[in-house]
Amino acid sequence: MSRLPMYLVVGSGSIAKRHIENLKQLFGTVTARIGCISATGRVLSTQEVGNDTVIYESLAQALNDNPVFAIIASPAPLHAIHAAQLLKQQVPVLIEKPLSDSLARFAAHGDTLTAHSNKIEIAYNLRFMSSAVKFRDLLSESVVGAVRSVSVDVGQYLPDWRPMTDYRKNVSARSELGGGVLLELSHELDYLGWLFGPFSTAYCVARNTGALEIDVEDTVDALLVRADQLTISVHMDFLQRAPVRICKVVGEKGTLIWDILNNGIILHVGKDQQSVLFEDSCYDRNNMYIDQLCHFSQVAMGSAMPAIRLEDGLQTLRLIEAMKKSAVTGQVVKIGDIQA
Repeated sequence: MSRLPMYLVVGSGSIAKRHIENLKQLFGTVTARIGCISATGRVLSTQEVGNDTVIYESLAQALNDNPVFAIIASPAPLHAIHAAQLLKQQVPVLIEKPLSDSLARFAAHGDTLTAHSNKIEIAYNLRFMSSAVKFRDLLSESVVGAVRSVSVDVGQYLPDWRPMTDYRKNVSARSELGGGVLLELSHELDYLGWLFGPFSTAYCVARNTGALEIDVEDTVDALLVRADQLTISVHMDFLQRAPVRICKVVGEKGTLIWDILNNGIILHVGKDQQSVLFEDSCYDRNNMYIDQLCHFSQVAMGSAMPAIRLEDGLQTLRLIEAMKKSAVTGQVVKIGDIQA
């Protein structure tokens, strides 16, 4: 009798646990096995990942069970090495965002990942959100005409993210684990590339205000400029007590506002003239993770192409490194000069 198919999650943090539960929801625990391995090699407990989760002590042990695919949910500095180890054994991988914490760390395993790019997807799940799809469609339909400018504002008070834990010990707050605003909030940079990119130059001011007792940047302000001089202003932080996540597009015919937290889109065409073009405030945000997994399962079977490709993840990582370089030098940086 053949063994049940196994789906593997590498990592045991909050996003790993979400993936474990979603895999169980999609594939069940009667017709499939859901496995997990710690990112650091420590032995996990059933209290951490659930009684019906197969716990592996090493990646080699997990590979002996021939995973159908794997989700890399380890800290960002480990993404590339974990992905390479799995891909060498022909295991497709969904890599949590960002692709890596640096281009240098990616480059150490870049040849392997590039050779298996058709088996890789980057988990920028925001692209699967219902309002994201609608927002992109509206821009494609030129609902506001020619785009004149774009602005992004995203922020939430870091201690409120996971209130049951000490935020200073979490990945978001620690440089050695790939924390900081630029990497942790890179969903915004990914969707900007998806909607408007690629960009030619970046100017960025990144600061650690000292307000949170962490060793990474907690505030970023940047200008991203496209080849045709379309300019996008980006504000990102870990400080705002009232969470915000908005993308505003100013066009020749009106202003389009995507309110991500409320899953809605509003069009302003004049003073006191606005209309709701999309609204689904009751949207279950877990659905975008489920939709992402459903799509990636097709990629793993070879019946679909990756929606967020390896090159997309690299493009976002190059942008992040350009922004970091600009923040250090105080200069405008050409993104094309940033190479792995």
